[in-house]
Amino acid sequence: MEDVVADIERLFKAYKKIAADRIEKLPQSGSDRIYFRIYAAGETFIATYNINKKENNTFISFTNHFIKHSLPMPEIFCFNIDETIYIQEDLGKDSLLDKLEQHGHNTYTYGLFKQSLQQLAKVQILGNEDLNYDLCLTAKEFGKQAILSDLLYFKYYFLDTLKTPYEKQVLLDDFEILSTYLADAEYRYFMFRDFQSRNVIVNNDKVHFIDYQGGMKGALQYDVASLLWQAKADLSEEWKDNLLHYYIEEAEELMQTKIDREIFISQYNGYVLIRLLQVLGAYGFRGLFERKAHFLSSIPLALRNLKFFIQNKVIDVLTPEFDRMLKLLVEDEIIKRFETIRADENTSLVVQISSFSYKKGFPVDETGNGGGFMFDCRGILNPGRFEEYKCLTGRDKEVKDFLEQRTKMPEFLNGVYEIVDISVEDYIKRGFENLMISFGCTGGQHRSVYAADALARHLKNKFGVAVKLHHIVQDAKNWCNTEVFNQVNSQ
Repeated sequence: MEDVVADIERLFKAYKKIAADRIEKLPQSGSDRIYFRIYAAGETFIATYNINKKENNTFISFTNHFIKHSLPMPEIFCFNIDETIYIQEDLGKDSLLDKLEQHGHNTYTYGLFKQSLQQLAKVQILGNEDLNYDLCLTAKEFGKQAILSDLLYFKYYFLDTLKTPYEKQVLLDDFEILSTYLADAEYRYFMFRDFQSRNVIVNNDKVHFIDYQGGMKGALQYDVASLLWQAKADLSEEWKDNLLHYYIEEAEELMQTKIDREIFISQYNGYVLIRLLQVLGAYGFRGLFERKAHFLSSIPLALRNLKFFIQNKVIDVLTPEFDRMLKLLVEDEIIKRFETIRADENTSLVVQISSFSYKKGFPVDETGNGGGFMFDCRGILNPGRFEEYKCLTGRDKEVKDFLEQRTKMPEFLNGVYEIVDISVEDYIKRGFENLMISFGCTGGQHRSVYAADALARHLKNKFGVAVKLHHIVQDAKNWCNTEVFNQVNSQ
């Protein structure tokens, strides 16, 4: 990661003729792309690192095409000779989902959803003109084969993991029937493929779009379904229905044709189902196979979203075995398999998390529980070896950036989370009162402090459990000016 940051610095300097003040790695989502925010002379830019050159080329080419049609995409400024890094306009930090979480479901956020659908219709219909679909990463069109692929993705990465028996050939026949019906959609234009509120950036109350490199030609309904049925957005039925009809009106105006609403909405419901299942497949792959906690925790919400859909929406096609499996899938017993236990007012567990220096001695467990977990952070590159970080701690932004961008701390913590989560969940269930977890490093100032803080956040967010946090060295007075501190951190 250190080499990547250096390459970004060189590319930015060549483009802007000034050095970056700092480069900040952004949280990574489900993709393998890594994003950075560049700060320089009062401006900010976004840098993307991705070894998939074809994906980079598709994104850049699509972007240039959309901007030519005055559509709300980020401008691409430059890319490196290896085509693995490109720098683009920074549209801002707030997504549509962020705005929804900040303001709730009110008139302001409803207006942002309307604006998003208005701009979506323009991108789909106007952006379709002269677009080179040969650039598409997979299929050029979201037709029958692509729909079947999504259904099978759901089957292999989620449905089959439940070990629930079903008539395999009958289910596949149902998949064939549903995909044939949906592939016959009349209105086929550009399709984002992942049009959700996280990929809508709001800047000065104007919406902009990102993350459309997976786009292809497809039914208009798919992207609308993706936005309105995103589980985390939790839109009401009234909002969904009103926004859908608003979108249809916008699309009719752009196409200058009348849409048969009954057929359009029936197929829309089918694409809602496809999208819900595709999301479950992605959560299954990222969570159940790659063991990424964020995706595992999203599965119950996605299943409840699917349950509501099954109980309230109709698709004009008969798929009996598929329907039977969907009803089994959303039973409370299945949903509970994926729900994380949460602490409540009756939970007595307190998790004590400490950071310490191996040079100065181990934390003492005064609860009689035996000391719990102790993790050694000394396998992570020590920021204390660098002069600029010596009098900083793991709570300072510069040190956090160093650990996140130039070391294997993120991988280390993922392993910690997997181990600790098992005990915390079990301790809550069994009514235990104490669990002690300690992180040690050479000086007790950088790596261990950062790791302890990160675990405390993780446990509070995931389990809502009470946490007592103690940074043994950092909490001591005048630690930065002591001879011991300088000796310890030189190692």
